Order: sequence, then structure tokens, then C-alpha cells
Amino acid sequence: MAVREDEARAPRRRRTPEAAQKEIIDAAQALLRERPFRELTVDEVMRRTGLSRPSFYVYFRDRHDLVLRVVQDLGAEMLEVANRWYEATGEGPALLRDALEGAVGVYCDHAAVLRALADAAADDPDVERAYDGMQQGFIDATAQHIQGEIDAGRILPLDARETAKALIWMIERYLYHAFAPEQRVPPERVIETLQTVMVRTLYGARSS
Repeated sequence: MAVREDEARAPRRRRTPEAAQKEIIDAAQALLRERPFRELTVDEVMRRTGLSRPSFYVYFRDRHDLVLRVVQDLGAEMLEVANRWYEATGEGPALLRDALEGAVGVYCDHAAVLRALADAAADDPDVERAYDGMQQGFIDATAQHIQGEIDAGRILPLDARETAKALIWMIERYLYHAFAPEQRVPPERVIETLQTVMVRTLYGARSS
């Protein structure tokens, strides 16, 4: 007797919802390393997973909802290492160096994805909101920490929020260009450059 195609097909491996979402997010990141966001489709993402296409809509509304999660996950990973400076007190320049090493390491690992998201933000309002929201999170945390350092007398008085805004968007553009495939800068040089700029801006030239 002939075996029906759906009976012959191997059963799909069961996953927890968390594992299924991670598999889809990882597939999206893999595709964003290869092509622009505008060419990202649900079909292609799901072909990179062991899940069925309908499974996508169990966890995400559309590809914009998916890219929001990609941004959130990358932002959380970078924030985790940046907290070495944000959540610490005393020895500001040394702690800043430690945080920069971690943040630059994360960006280096995901440079192609982050550059693709930055490019997409220029043309797609939904991606722009998600990407700008990630940067705003860093601006808020940086402004709060700078104000705390001012209150503790470790940084001379300045406009904490505007300084944070200038530093975070400067860092975003610098990392975008520093890790461009055609002119990639060694990570250690990137860290040294950012440390010099931030320490001299916040703590004074003598602390660098």
C-alpha cells in the first residue's frame, strides 16, 4: 500500500515556545547578515528553521514584529555588558573601559545584523522606531549614570542628557563605520578610541 507523503515525513521536533522563538530570531539574524531587511521574508526565515510556516504567526505578528525582537535581544545583550559602568560607582574610567570592551565585543559579533538594521531604519518607519528605541535606552541609562557621577563629584557639571545623546549617537555611527566589511578597524583600536573620547569628555584628559 502506498504511504502518504504526510505519513512518510519525519515528525517535527517539539520545542518549548522560548526555544521556537529563539530559533526564528536566530534565523532572521542569519539572513540579515546576508541581505538587506527589505529582502527578508517570512518564508525564507522559516526555511532556515525546523518549524512550519504557520508557526511563525504563533509568536510574531509579521516580519516587523520579528525585527523588533531582534533589536530588543541585541540591545539587551549590549546593555548587559554596559551595566558594568552604569551600575558601578567609583573608578569611572576603569569601569568605563571594561564596559566598552564588552559592548564593542557584542557589536563586533553582530556587526552585519546591526548594520543591516541601521540601514533599514533609514527607509522603514517600523524598523526606525525599534532601532531608535534601542539607542534611546542607552541614552537614558547613560544620562542617568552621568548625572550620578556629577552628583558624586567625579564629573564636572554638564548637561547630562544632551551629553549622553551626543555620545551614544556618536558611538552608534562610529561603530557602524568601524565594522564595515570594506574598512574594518581592529576592535582594540575601536575600544581605545571610544575610551579616549568618552573619558576626556566626562572625566577630563588626566584620567585617560
